Amino acid sequence: MRRIVPFVPILLAAAASAQAPRPMTLVDLIEVPSLQDPQLAPGGDQVLYALSRADWKANKRVSHIWRARVDGAPIQMTNGPEGESSPRWSPDGRRIAFLAKRGESSETQVYLIAADGGEAVQLTEHVTSVSNIAWAPDGAAIYFTASDAKSAEEREREKQKDDVYTFDEDYKQSHLWRIELEGRREQLITQGDYSVTAYSVSLDGRRLTVQRAPNPLLGSAANGEVWVMDANGANPLRLTTNSVGETGARLSPDNSQVLFIADANQAFEPYYNGKLFLAPAGGGEARLALPDFPYEVDEAEWSKDGRAVFLLVNLGVHAELFELDLSSKRTRQLTDGEHTVRSWSYDPRSGRHTLVIDDATSPGDVWLLRAGVAAPERVTRVFDYLAQRYRLPKQERVEWKGTDGVTIEGLLYYPLEYQAGRSYPLVVQTHGGPTASDKFAFGGIGSYVQVLTAKGYAVLKPNYRGSTGYGDVFMRDMVGHYFKNAHLDVLAGVDYLIRRGIADSTRMVKMGWSAGGHMTNKVITYTTRFKAASSGAGAMNWISMYAQSDIRSYRTPWFGGTPWQANAPIQTYWDNSPLKDVWKVKTPTIILVGERDPRVPMPQSVELYRALQANGVPTHLYVAPREPHGWTELRHQLFKANVELAWFEKYALNREYVWEKPPSTPDEKGPKGQEMPKRAVEGGR
Repeated sequence: MRRIVPFVPILLAAAASAQAPRPMTLVDLIEVPSLQDPQLAPGGDQVLYALSRADWKANKRVSHIWRARVDGAPIQMTNGPEGESSPRWSPDGRRIAFLAKRGESSETQVYLIAADGGEAVQLTEHVTSVSNIAWAPDGAAIYFTASDAKSAEEREREKQKDDVYTFDEDYKQSHLWRIELEGRREQLITQGDYSVTAYSVSLDGRRLTVQRAPNPLLGSAANGEVWVMDANGANPLRLTTNSVGETGARLSPDNSQVLFIADANQAFEPYYNGKLFLAPAGGGEARLALPDFPYEVDEAEWSKDGRAVFLLVNLGVHAELFELDLSSKRTRQLTDGEHTVRSWSYDPRSGRHTLVIDDATSPGDVWLLRAGVAAPERVTRVFDYLAQRYRLPKQERVEWKGTDGVTIEGLLYYPLEYQAGRSYPLVVQTHGGPTASDKFAFGGIGSYVQVLTAKGYAVLKPNYRGSTGYGDVFMRDMVGHYFKNAHLDVLAGVDYLIRRGIADSTRMVKMGWSAGGHMTNKVITYTTRFKAASSGAGAMNWISMYAQSDIRSYRTPWFGGTPWQANAPIQTYWDNSPLKDVWKVKTPTIILVGERDPRVPMPQSVELYRALQANGVPTHLYVAPREPHGWTELRHQLFKANVELAWFEKYALNREYVWEKPPSTPDEKGPKGQEMPKRAVEGGR
């Protein structure tokens, strides 16, 4: 057993404030820790969370478990070499379960550690990796999901390199298990030719909600359904039958109703803002709880007495916590600010909410909202050093009119040296999704607004038509024609900033990833106003993209059908494809994509690259080995930001850019500015 090392922010904060704040670098930004998955203790006086930090030697982020008292200093609980995740309190608060991969095993397993510290003990020895853990309310067992094991024949074939596989059929189903702490006996709860994608345990431990899909592939999520069953898997009952995916299914405290969220209307037609549905647990029609609610519901939880439902709601440039009274159908907003509430959970035992609040100066400390209290109170201060050590840009909500008069909203980031009356180079960043929205937040290395504004750029993040949080009409504007108003909304925002005298129309660049990359590809075919562009994992040809991507459900309503049906709407697909007008492009454009991107596969980027190269437009295509849709390796993230900055500086500002280099050796004391102890309570080796 090792001594618990406390977290002492006061002296470190004082040291940070002794120096004048300076602009952030790319490495500074990558090394900002990330706090996730806060869990309130049964007594309501302590919180667990996972805190990840950049490990340059491993070239990835590594996460460890921390414990913080509401009124005291946090303590690091784990220190395994591969990291840990998913901390979960036992019902009596005496033990903590978490997930980790340790020793010679290549599989993730469940570990237990005493709440007051000590060495962790491995609980499961499952043949495949374990995920999605939850305690039984009596504390006698832990539920988890795991993929089915490969057969002996399959393992032998792999060993012999006899490994030809069937595309999109080379998967194992995932099922729900339960392990008893006494005796460590594992019990299979579900079985069959389907996958359990999510589940929840009722408050009394007698019932389960289970979300089942035909297989674990993302493209099959729309065919998933909600089921209820006994805690041992007996008496399963299907509650939904539709063509949309459901999330967050939860039984009411008396087990009479089930809530869930679906991106659908009452008829369960797809492609709507997320909405709250309620269904009888004994079977019957699922009904919209708030048919006229104008915002997007992201998450929901029952109140302790079941008379209300708490909601995490997207309101466009911010996300807030609401309470819905089920008898009156009235909602009450519980939080408000220029921030985003995320990683939220509700503890019915204490009536307290645990949430992470992300804003301009902090990517998210843990806050606690007590029942009957007007405002949340902060529990952790992991990110205080950011505002003390660095100069951070001002964020401001802005709005303008689209070409058809509709109000569009977005976020403006001012240059650090901003002076009223001067115009500045402008970077336009468009979010992914497109069913998402840019919100008040600290951000990260993907957009690196802290570095752009330090170099004198203003940054605009528009929530164009198709974004969520603004109602169904706004979000469904893309139905039948992806690029009807969306790109015009972006350009109208640019013109608005030019009229205000903030943006210099002769020094503008465009960038974005995923749907933000789709938008970049459209914009450079529509206008030559931008001096440089970066297209990240963007679509060029919607016809080929439809089959190449691992998900298609959203794209069908965009274009009115599939490309391979009878009388296919091929012309609509083609008219909305940037490739149709790529001959018009004059903007120097770099292209970035992950080699293993299943969402917007590499051939889409190749189509753009080949076209620009053939037409004499300055371009390069950068492919990141091993990376999926979102790049996770630290050096790849740094390369992306470096190469984009070099491109923008060259073509928009005609000046040299000096590339930032990764640290030569890992900092044993933690990243710069991160107040973190050197050792943890247990080694886990």
